[in-house]
Amino acid sequence: MTASGEAPEQGGPKRQKLISGPGILLVWLYGVMVVGAVSRSAVQIATDFDRAPLAYTLSALAGVVYGFITYSLVRGGETARRAALVCCAAELVGVLGVGAWTLAEPSAFPDATVWSDFGMGYLFIPVLLPVTALYWLRRSRATSGS
Repeated sequence: MTASGEAPEQGGPKRQKLISGPGILLVWLYGVMVVGAVSRSAVQIATDFDRAPLAYTLSALAGVVYGFITYSLVRGGETARRAALVCCAAELVGVLGVGAWTLAEPSAFPDATVWSDFGMGYLFIPVLLPVTALYWLRRSRATSGS
């Protein structure tokens, strides 16, 4: 670990840390969302999959996306930062799309997903988190000078 907070990659350039400052809060929040989305969808898929297969599958997908973003933030480096940017953008599109879909056609979702009503069941964290993460990831690139 260098004084600038970068960890060297094995046999390669130094990897920029993404979990300094507000990045630590993002990792914590994404970690909580992983546990919430994956555990909720696992129980729902195991017990009531026939009731709302689309909703439960979307919740499981959200959990996987949250997990990948968490991993990317912890891993650090430019490649992980870019991967996290793409996943956060996809997450935001998913939240906005599913949120609008659940409002326009509520009968399509007999049970809520993590992204239903723009994440209302999760205190709107699913819509606020990707916006915040995108800002942080863009800012972290700008401050690294790359």
